[in-house]
Amino acid sequence: MYKTNLLSLIFICVIALSHIEQSSAHAVVTKHSLEIAPVRSGKPTSVTLDFNSKIEVGLSKIFLVKTGDIHESVRFSNGRKPGQVVVELPALDPGEYALRFKIFAADGHLTEDIIRFIVKP
Repeated sequence: MYKTNLLSLIFICVIALSHIEQSSAHAVVTKHSLEIAPVRSGKPTSVTLDFNSKIEVGLSKIFLVKTGDIHESVRFSNGRKPGQVVVELPALDPGEYALRFKIFAADGHLTEDIIRFIVKP
């Protein structure tokens, strides 16, 4: 009985550790400034994206998606903290937009995602 319990415990630990490794392998947005500071029309804006791991900015791409599925590449750079990216948005008209990104984590894993937002007058 002791061996069975020990084997079960080892099995559970292996499964748990493999899950932790998989979840930390990709750069996932944990917070972004669009949650607290909406984009206003007519003036350029900086948007901050915080990821759960360091980012290879030189290998990553971020696009502004406009109505009609028009993708426009935007400038971005490392933020003040590890895993933080600052995206420079041009002056936008009121409407619905999205940030679509292809981000390479420092460990080389690619993450693709999209964040939708609304620009108000």
